[in-house]
Amino acid sequence: MLSFIQVLGGLALFLFGISMLSSGMEKLAGNQIQKWLDRVTSNRLKSAAFGAVGTAVLQSSGLLMVMMIGLINANLMTVEQSVGVMLGQEIGTTLTAQIVAFKVGDFSLLLVVVGLVLMEFFPNRDWRKYGQIFMGLGLVLVGMSFMSEALGALVEIPWVGSALTTIGQRPWIGLLTGIVVTSITQSSSAVMSIVVAMGMSDVITLQGAVGVMLGANIGSCITGLTAAIRLSPTARQASFAQILINVIGVLLFLPFISQFAGIVENTAAQLPRQIANAHTIFNVVVSILMFPFVPQIAAVAKRLAPADPEKEKAKVTQFIDEMQYAVPAVALNEAARELFHLGEVTSEMIELSCNALINLDTTNVERVLVMEDKVVDMVTKELEEFVDTLMRSDLSRAQHKRVFQIKNLLHDIERVGDMAEDIALYARERAATMVPFSDEATRDLIDLSRNAHENYRQALIAFRDGDAELADKVCKAESEFDLLYWKAREMHIRRIKAGLCLPEADVIFTETLRLLERISDHADNLGISVSRSANQRSPAATP
Repeated sequence: MLSFIQVLGGLALFLFGISMLSSGMEKLAGNQIQKWLDRVTSNRLKSAAFGAVGTAVLQSSGLLMVMMIGLINANLMTVEQSVGVMLGQEIGTTLTAQIVAFKVGDFSLLLVVVGLVLMEFFPNRDWRKYGQIFMGLGLVLVGMSFMSEALGALVEIPWVGSALTTIGQRPWIGLLTGIVVTSITQSSSAVMSIVVAMGMSDVITLQGAVGVMLGANIGSCITGLTAAIRLSPTARQASFAQILINVIGVLLFLPFISQFAGIVENTAAQLPRQIANAHTIFNVVVSILMFPFVPQIAAVAKRLAPADPEKEKAKVTQFIDEMQYAVPAVALNEAARELFHLGEVTSEMIELSCNALINLDTTNVERVLVMEDKVVDMVTKELEEFVDTLMRSDLSRAQHKRVFQIKNLLHDIERVGDMAEDIALYARERAATMVPFSDEATRDLIDLSRNAHENYRQALIAFRDGDAELADKVCKAESEFDLLYWKAREMHIRRIKAGLCLPEADVIFTETLRLLERISDHADNLGISVSRSANQRSPAATP
């Protein structure tokens, strides 16, 4: 009984360590990996190399899968490109087994101590991230040590020994075991680490370990499939592609387990190392064999999960997805993308509404009203709920600030949409009554609408690129706009007094100027926010 508890305790420490290690790596390198992933092209070799490195760094193929699904949903990455990354993932996942196969248990507690010191006694956030990584790796090794010791005692129990003997003699039972256990633990790394621990205690044969390994590869797909079932067709396509890769790979190796085990025996003298090598060789060979057939795998995956044009059309947001909560760095990036996209929509609304007012084009009026009702209001609601949920996640201080920035700027952008809608309604009123503007008033309106729209557009670009210099230019342009605004108001009052403008034109003209001035104010808010964020990130910034 005690041995069982020790195995479970070791497994708990191992899983917690993997989670901490993965979380630390995600905080340290998640943003950079996301940027690299954004740049993945149709070059399959680069995609595969990135998949291997990214998975090895993050210590989680699941995190990378979440990143990919987000990009696929946003049409920034094709299913075919994701298949290339998945082939690299298969190789990257073998790193955990290779690490635990080394007998570094003597250093495990030292790693825990180093991690604790960095996390608790160093104020610098980056050092705390490193501490989390050291702590996670140390707990992984401590958990492995516990499991290895306990498994040696468990084998003395008759029915346990009999079960392990059966797995060794009948690899297909090991296959089923690997599928079931991986589906329960939702971690193929954990299962392979247990198998390596069993190898350290000589309680499993190499053939039995290979059988469990093959099952773990299939079982690892179930987690992704379960998560993707309720998501978009593209997400399901990516999941089905992963299943195809792993199932085909297992079917290729399953008839030749004995021969494969015989080859692997020559790669190392110790059983734990042989098991880790078998895992690596299997995944590398499968990835190489599948590499020429990436387009075909993607095509089959698309057939298994065909896209529904109506559902895709009905989707409100372009970038955010609830799956992204698992990786805050990804969620933040996608939320920022969604915000910029919303900003682009409202920018177009400004242009359309101003043109409608100046040119008496009621067609543009209706377009603006539809965009406000069907896009701005709905996306604002979805994005606000998304960032509110994200705020309750385990975020770094920098990530918290980014969430608050997005939430605040969402209000600014939503208000700009409201103002564009108001201008459109004034355009409709003017078209209905045919209220004339003087030539001078028309010129002022064209000039101010062009300036307000340009300020807002530049502010959005500054936000997208994190360009502090451009943000400062926007803030300067706002001051210049205020001068133009007051000058236009003064000239309008003079025209009214001189009888050059009709009184019925007064409300429409002055209210439109006021709305344009407020749009420029919101552009200024965006610029200030970007400039402030850049100063806070600067090493020279005052704490």
